[in-house]
Amino acid sequence: MSRISYIEDFATWEHRFHFYYPVKVRFSETDMFGHLNNTIPFTYYEEARIEYFKSKGMMTDWLDGKSEAMIVVADLQCDFLKQVYFDEQLRIYVRAHSVGTSSVDIHYMGKRENEEICFVGRGTIVQVSKKTGKSIPWSSEVKAAMLECETIQ
Repeated sequence: MSRISYIEDFATWEHRFHFYYPVKVRFSETDMFGHLNNTIPFTYYEEARIEYFKSKGMMTDWLDGKSEAMIVVADLQCDFLKQVYFDEQLRIYVRAHSVGTSSVDIHYMGKRENEEICFVGRGTIVQVSKKTGKSIPWSSEVKAAMLECETIQ
């Protein structure tokens, strides 16, 4: 496996994940060769990230029309390790890797049912003001929720 810049020790990194979201590869997500289109893992990351945030009780405030805060994706990347095909069942793992004042570096891992890792990724999410577009610090409750059960580096 080639070196992935955000993963120091792959085995240790893999075992730090606890939360996952199951997905099934739909026919419309494949190309003419029958394998997963290279844009689709980003959609899987979004679905899994939202479910992860919901599991931490964080989505309610962001979706409340009265809340000044919202989250934005600042960057996102995916590294492909194995081809994925139509009708495969995957687990998209999500975890907070490092939490800053108003940002969080999220790591992702896509695995087959047989535990084979197909793709990995990372991305920065920032909490910003809907009015100003400037970053807003995480509340202590949100930060604690992201740090809960996570091994943050």
